[in-house]
Amino acid sequence: MPDSQKILAFDVGEKRIGVAIAHIPPRVSAPLTTLLRNATFEQNLKQLIADHLPDMFVVGRPRNQSGDVTQQTATVEAWVESDLSGWDVPVYWQDESLTSVSAEAHLKATKKNYTKSDIDAYAAAIILTDFLEANTV
Repeated sequence: MPDSQKILAFDVGEKRIGVAIAHIPPRVSAPLTTLLRNATFEQNLKQLIADHLPDMFVVGRPRNQSGDVTQQTATVEAWVESDLSGWDVPVYWQDESLTSVSAEAHLKATKKNYTKSDIDAYAAAIILTDFLEANTV
């Protein structure tokens, strides 16, 4: 395994995809950006990945409160297959339960203005933090 790695994490939604990044070491994640799912989405995603050259992807896997897969789970899995599979970068899954709720609570606590895009990027950082805490990378 190399001395250092870079991970990109994604919180996939219908309108936006929050993105976070971590460098290992030091095993700390940070919100990076939010990509809008519009006409330039595919180009923006390709540029983001080319700019950062990650060693792995982590994608939030949606589940309902019972832990069962949902229609959104299938949508996210299809997105991974169509948009991430061509990069020859391993994809890891991480439960994303309540990450958007936690992200919004954190941003509210800062008492600063924030947008839905900020919530999405911060949710991706939570997904990535949860992944790092659960795995030795």
